[in-house]
Amino acid sequence: MATLQKMRAYRGPALFSYGFRPFFLFGAIYAGTMIPLWLAVFAGDFQLPTAFAPRDWHVHEMLFGYVGAVIAGFLLTAVPNWTGRLPIQGAPLAVLFSAWLAGRLATTFSGFLGWQLALAIDAAFLLLLAAATLREIVAGRKWSNLKVVGIVSLLAVANIAFHIETHFYGLAEYSTRASIALVITLVCVIGGRIIPSFTRNWLARRAPGRLPVPFNRFDAMAMAVGVCAMIAWVVVPSGRLVASALGVAGVLHVVRLARWAGDRTVSDRLVLILHIAYAFVPTGFFLAALSSLDVIAPSAGIHAWTGGAIGSMTIAVMTRVSLGHTGQALSASVSTQAIYAAIVIAALARICAALDPTYSIPLLMIAGVAWTGAFLGLALAYGPLLCRSRKP
Repeated sequence: MATLQKMRAYRGPALFSYGFRPFFLFGAIYAGTMIPLWLAVFAGDFQLPTAFAPRDWHVHEMLFGYVGAVIAGFLLTAVPNWTGRLPIQGAPLAVLFSAWLAGRLATTFSGFLGWQLALAIDAAFLLLLAAATLREIVAGRKWSNLKVVGIVSLLAVANIAFHIETHFYGLAEYSTRASIALVITLVCVIGGRIIPSFTRNWLARRAPGRLPVPFNRFDAMAMAVGVCAMIAWVVVPSGRLVASALGVAGVLHVVRLARWAGDRTVSDRLVLILHIAYAFVPTGFFLAALSSLDVIAPSAGIHAWTGGAIGSMTIAVMTRVSLGHTGQALSASVSTQAIYAAIVIAALARICAALDPTYSIPLLMIAGVAWTGAFLGLALAYGPLLCRSRKP
C-alpha cells in the first residue's frame, strides 16, 4: 500500500493525523498564555508553584516548552518528507504530545512534585522525540539528516542540565546559554535549508533574475564560526576575545542572509518573514558582542535570538507548514500578516527594553501584548485548519 493510501486510511482524530497539528496549535496557545502569566509573576502579582526561580521557569518554558513543541511539530512533519515513510500519527503521536504536556505541568508544579520527579517527567519528551526521529531517519537511510537528531539530543541533555543547575546553584546560567545556542544553531541549520529553497521556488515562478546562492563552503564556514562563537559565549560570556568571535560570526551571517536574495521577496510575506526572522540571528551576535564588552545589558542579545530569531522563525514555519499541509494556498492572509507584524514588534520592543532601561516597563508591556496577540492570533486563525481533515 502506498504512503498516500495509508494516510487516507487513517480514521482517528484529525488533530493526531500529523505531528504539526497538535504541537503547533497547543505550542501557540502555550506561548500566548505563558507571557501574560510571566508578566504577572514579574510584577509580583502571582506566585507559581514551581521549584524554579521565576526567571528560570520563564526561560525553561520558552526554550523547552514552546520551542520544544515547535521543533516536534516541524520534525514529525519534515522527516516523512525526507524519508518517504509514513508519518507518526494516532496513538504514538498522542503519546508524544502527552509527554510534552506532562512536562509542562511537571515543571510548573515542581514545587509540589519535587525537582527529581519533575526532571524525570519533563526529560522524557525530548528523549522520546530524539529516539522517534532517529528511528525514522535510520529506517529511511537518510544519513545526512542525522545532524538534526544530534542537536535535539543535545537539547535533551541541556534540559536535564537545566534542572540540575537550577536545583544546585539557584539559577541556570550555563544551561540557559547552552540551550539558546543549540536552538539558534537549529535555526541556522533549518533556515539555511528552507529559506533559500522557498525563495528560489517563488522567484523562479514569478520574478526571474538573481536567485539565492546554493549552500557552499561559505555557508559551512559561517555556521562553524557561529557555533564556535556561541560555545565561547556559553563558557565565558564576557571579554574581548568572545566579543570578537561573536562580531565576526555576526558579519558572516549578515553576508549569508544577503546571498539569499530576500530583498526580492517583499511582495510575498510568507517568504519575506523567513528572511526577517533570520536577520535577528546576526543581530543577536552583534548585541551579544556588545554585552560581552559591558556596553549593553546581556538580555538585549539574548532576546534578539529568542524573541526575534526563534519567535519569528517558529511563527513563519508554523504558518507555512500549516497552510501547505492542510491543502491551503501558500499566501499570507491579512490575519497572517498581522501575526507577522505582531511578533516582529514584540521582538523589537523587548530588545529596546533591554537597551533603554528608562522605558523598560512600557516597552515590556508592548512586547508582552504583541507577543500574546501574535501567538493567540495564530491559534485562533489556524486552529480550525489544524483540527480538521486536509482539504481534498
